[in-house]
Amino acid sequence: MIRKANVQDIKAIQELINFYADQDKMLPRSLNELYENIRDFFVYEEKGKIMGCVALHVTWDDLAEIKSLAVRESRQKQKIGSSLVKAVFDDTKLLKVKRIFALTYVPAFFEKFGFKKVEHSELPHKIWSECIKCVKFPDCQEIALVKDV
Repeated sequence: MIRKANVQDIKAIQELINFYADQDKMLPRSLNELYENIRDFFVYEEKGKIMGCVALHVTWDDLAEIKSLAVRESRQKQKIGSSLVKAVFDDTKLLKVKRIFALTYVPAFFEKFGFKKVEHSELPHKIWSECIKCVKFPDCQEIALVKDV
């Protein structure tokens, strides 16, 4: 079941995200960052256990970012990630966001949903405020993708 995340989910969300961050597949998230952005998150829950998560973070009046998409390793290839992305798309409609972007090491996944690769320079400078805190800055290897919704 997909639902909005709540504060009781934070530690499970962090564990899931940081599992992949430890493998250098995504960026780590601190508990503080997750609590501050809890309203951005959706989770996929089964029998009381978080199997996946994703966040939609609005960055400007017409632009939002898909962040922290992660699915438990044991549940990959079972459409959980796709279901989470679809929940984000539904949320963009409610919020009246016109464009959505992702920064990812796995562009093929997002391209299945109609995202197109763009140069980082095509995204507004505002989105890079978080990047300055990243250990990989300024040598980011994430690929930028954008989709009109």
